[in-house]
Amino acid sequence: MYNYKCKGTCSTSIDLEIDANGIITYCKINNGCRGNTQGVARLALGRKAEEVAAQLKGIPCRGDTSCPDQLARAIESYPY
Repeated sequence: MYNYKCKGTCSTSIDLEIDANGIITYCKINNGCRGNTQGVARLALGRKAEEVAAQLKGIPCRGDTSCPDQLARAIESYPY
């Protein structure tokens, strides 16, 4: 399980697993706005990580990042 430490958001970390085929098999955004973070995490499950990152990267909330943007950054930094 990879744990990404969020920066600049209410969410504090993201637990993430991506399989050998690049599919997100586990995603949990810790803290933040509960409904939104659960929704984003569920929508990511079963999808290609690179596609999810491309769709979410750069979405702002407070400043220049957001929980979805932090998920994109977590995917990009995932240690395959």
